[in-house]
Amino acid sequence: MIQARVTVTLKNGVLDPQGKAIEGALGTLGFDGVGQVRQGKVFDIEMDGADKESARKKLSDMCEKLLANTVIEDYAVDIL
Repeated sequence: MIQARVTVTLKNGVLDPQGKAIEGALGTLGFDGVGQVRQGKVFDIEMDGADKESARKKLSDMCEKLLANTVIEDYAVDIL
């Protein structure tokens, strides 16, 4: 069994309105010194098998086809 974590974030330069809203809310709540906030998604995925390279390829395919909008998002695959 392979466990993996896929992190999807907006590419640099892409406007992040949710991140801006969170940044403002943190300031309103008294959390001083908070810089830029960027919002993203995390997927924890379990897969059958033991071949990490094969799993990494499948996970990358999942990101390219479904989990990430590669026009505006980057993704990182970590085998845990």
